Amino acid sequence: MGAGIGQVAAAAGHSVRLFDTRIDAASQAIQEISAAFLKLVAKGKMTSEAATAATKNLIHVSSLEELADAGLVIEAVIESLEVKRNIFRALEEVCNPSCIFATNTSSISITSIATGLKNPQRLVGMHFFNPAPVMKLVEIISGIQTDPRLAQSLYKTVQSWGKIPVYAKSTPGFIVNRVARPFYAEALRILNEGAADCTTIDAIMREAGGFKMGPFELMDMIGHDVNFAVTQSVWKAFYNDKRFTPSLIQQELVEAGFLGKKTKRGFYDYDVNATPIKPQTEINIKQAQEISVCGQSKAATALAKRLKHHQVIFKYAHASDDRIAQVNGVVIYETDGRSATQRSSTSSIQQLVLTDIAHNYDLASRIAISVAHQADSATKDVAVALFQAAGYQVSMIKDIPGMVVMRTIAMLANEAADAVNQGVCDAAGADTAMLLGVNYPRGPLAWADDIGLKTINTVLKNLGNFYGEDRYRVSPLIQQHVYAGKNIHD
Repeated sequence: MGAGIGQVAAAAGHSVRLFDTRIDAASQAIQEISAAFLKLVAKGKMTSEAATAATKNLIHVSSLEELADAGLVIEAVIESLEVKRNIFRALEEVCNPSCIFATNTSSISITSIATGLKNPQRLVGMHFFNPAPVMKLVEIISGIQTDPRLAQSLYKTVQSWGKIPVYAKSTPGFIVNRVARPFYAEALRILNEGAADCTTIDAIMREAGGFKMGPFELMDMIGHDVNFAVTQSVWKAFYNDKRFTPSLIQQELVEAGFLGKKTKRGFYDYDVNATPIKPQTEINIKQAQEISVCGQSKAATALAKRLKHHQVIFKYAHASDDRIAQVNGVVIYETDGRSATQRSSTSSIQQLVLTDIAHNYDLASRIAISVAHQADSATKDVAVALFQAAGYQVSMIKDIPGMVVMRTIAMLANEAADAVNQGVCDAAGADTAMLLGVNYPRGPLAWADDIGLKTINTVLKNLGNFYGEDRYRVSPLIQQHVYAGKNIHD
């Protein structure tokens, strides 16, 4: 990360001094950065003159004293509070009083790091994302003592480097590492409940949810030691809030040394001889008959459009509830956070099937369904045939509340809403951070507005009622906007 940040600053025209306690680490970093500049030249993304000038901006120094006249010092060492504190205390003894101190910490309190400094107001969080030269987002984080003018200065500096900054308050995980927790946590809970295997959950999140990577693929790539440590850090910092409870499944992987790609074993086996595991996909079933599409919801509208595209005969039918289709006596609803079995019991509809949501119903290639326990053996086949006729691959999952995509998006939106409600960031900042920091297909609050805050509110309440856990408590911000009849971004 230090080398990546140095590359960005040098390319922007700054004189950059690199210091590391490891022998030759800084000089090796300069060689690697120079090689990176040459690759950019080869790709036509940088002129050779600019690459030469940027490389000349990089200077290897062998002591902190050589940073005495720096205007900005960025620390990018291991995630240890004491190590970071000691570095800044040492820097305070040698650097000019006007020098701004910045830490690239991903989760440690800026206020805590600044504790003990003579001038704690000069410390600001400047959290880049890996790889720093590529990722656009930078979180600019203020502790209690931070001088707002310095945060504003770094915000403008980052913009001049071609990055997109967002302001954040110093709270556990800041924006991205806090709001992203449910992406992993809900997947781990779904796996723990036996609703589907990790390959199927990943496929549903990619092919229906629109995410670049599924949660288990991403955890394997990040490394379970890193991901689990961040989860533990946020959980402990929030005084063991149930919303951030770490997973025993992931703990087992860490203890076994199955850390993901870097150890060639995590949720997936990365050995060259390993057999790829395919997601659970229902076999092709003969096309359903007597199809009726009901209502004007996005799911129903998209279903009708796809059936027309595949030249499947259907009719429109009025319904007194929010069902999206009915076929041969089977009634299909979009999940509202209740299980299919619970909804069947409440509605007295025996042949009841639920479908998960999709980010873009027109482009989605997969849909997940679950069937009420009261339904007969033919119910599943009727529902599978319907969605296959509309061009979807179908994954049947165990009947759990909220299914996969819906409960994940609801929890992501809920956490983002809490961050906004607690003054960590604004709604635009939360969405920007998640779009750029972890490449989500949509900002969680904009997504919640699109789904409908009433629906998100209902899903979370139904999850909370079913599990009886404080984990699914609804953010006050969402509740207030529902009462006001407004979207988050209104």
